[in-house]
Amino acid sequence: MARRAMVLALALAGSSAAMASEAPRFSRFTYQGQSQEQATPAAGEYRNPILSGYYPDPSVTRVGDDYYLVNSSFAHFPGLPVFHSKDLVHWTQIGNAIDRPGQLDFTGRRTSEAVFAPDITYHAGTFYIVNTCVSCKGNFVITAKNPAGPWSDPIWLPFEGIDPSIYWEGDRAYIVNNRAPAEPPRYEGHRAIWVQEYDWRAGKMVGESTQLINGGVDIAKKPVWIEGPHIFRKDGYYYLTAAEGGTSVNHSQVVFRSRALRGPYQPFAGNPILTQRDLDPARPNPITSAGHAELVQTQTGDWWATFLAVRPYQGNYYNIGRETFLLPVTWRDGWPIILPHGQTIPFTAAAPRLPQQRPPALPTSGDFAYTDTFAGPKLAMQWIGVRTPQTPVYHIDRHELVLDRGAAMGDLTGVPAFVARRQQHHNATISTTVRFTPDADGERAGLAAMQSDQNFLFFGITRLAGKPMVALYTSDKGAERLVASAPLAAAGPVTLTIRATGGTMAFAYQAGGATRTLASDVDARFLSTEAAGGFVGTLIGPYAFRR
Repeated sequence: MARRAMVLALALAGSSAAMASEAPRFSRFTYQGQSQEQATPAAGEYRNPILSGYYPDPSVTRVGDDYYLVNSSFAHFPGLPVFHSKDLVHWTQIGNAIDRPGQLDFTGRRTSEAVFAPDITYHAGTFYIVNTCVSCKGNFVITAKNPAGPWSDPIWLPFEGIDPSIYWEGDRAYIVNNRAPAEPPRYEGHRAIWVQEYDWRAGKMVGESTQLINGGVDIAKKPVWIEGPHIFRKDGYYYLTAAEGGTSVNHSQVVFRSRALRGPYQPFAGNPILTQRDLDPARPNPITSAGHAELVQTQTGDWWATFLAVRPYQGNYYNIGRETFLLPVTWRDGWPIILPHGQTIPFTAAAPRLPQQRPPALPTSGDFAYTDTFAGPKLAMQWIGVRTPQTPVYHIDRHELVLDRGAAMGDLTGVPAFVARRQQHHNATISTTVRFTPDADGERAGLAAMQSDQNFLFFGITRLAGKPMVALYTSDKGAERLVASAPLAAAGPVTLTIRATGGTMAFAYQAGGATRTLASDVDARFLSTEAAGGFVGTLIGPYAFRR
């Protein structure tokens, strides 16, 4: 009898250990977001931004009556989201150009390194994206017959610098990009714009490189970070547009023109053609840091520009990253103007003269909500992680997201078991339900909000001193701090809810039929670009770490 009891006890212990070591399972993910500004488009109007949240460095191209747009994604994977639209206002993501581990390796890359400022074009039945992998192998080209993918492996290019784009002239291609000047730099941020022919059939650069712009509009004024160049031709002129002034509040867009592709280029006397740096920073609901524009001509002959800008909630604090905006382009005396000096970027404006498109199932602008029940065999294309996983960090089983083992968040040598969606509104409510029994102190599963490898938070189930707890940890500049914790009385599913309101967050959980607030009015400015640095926005989603 005693022996039978011992066998039963060992069996139960083994069963308990097996249950305790099971991977965490997430059954739902819900998001609801509201903009801090009140803006309602009237009939015939659209709303800015057209892509809310972390969608910076937009590049746009037209193929017939269709428009395609691609954004930077840095060290997040899958990367380089590709969008489609018929009217320049309503956009649907159709793929990610970087979606296979074999294309690019982000191992060791920080969140704001890797793929910067892509450019998308189309020629002779093929789509081209030219891009830079910062701290990887440099500049490259990928191609696709279908913009939804698959995209090719990279063709690496030999020149240094960032932000390449392709200008097509007949059957010849030229790449223009930011490089070091043809002289010792005169000051910090002194860069130049160069052009060189690209043999698209052979996939290699040919001929000489020519410096087109040295420094910027007026080198005597020490302009900084001339970048993001694009060339197009109109009425016998070659127009070169570029960003100038850096990506923060001094950001701007400038334009030059020339009768010859290789110059000389003359700057527009009315530069910049887009900026918000000369406006009162105390204005209500400001849009700031505007620049990195690309112009596109519609099939009706009108000109429009996509560009990036930000919506701070306080000072220069914004957690949701740089966003994609749209404005019409007017031509004055042979020069394009996106926004006259002194004018604020509007939240609503008259829509392009294009066939009206029905709003997409998943909106990208305005106030919206969605729920992901993990119904398919893999995650939707809007889900991203950090760095390139050589082995999967998740799988889906019976409508549940199951997180496998991964590196600790912030460990640059590995990939965390973290999949997330962009926080697209300053006012947002994010919720998920998780089942997990930690097997050792320090193990955790729940929601993470991540801006960088050093600035992030964790809210969920963990074990402290041998006891299961719900806890909130924050990491600011890599220093982790336990903000609050509470015991979990019984095993079972726990629903976690994060409520973001500008620069603060509140954290509530439901377990055993009771709902409690773990912490409120938590200062979340450490998730802003102002505090964390870099070029990305906050991602929020399921995260787990098991030893």
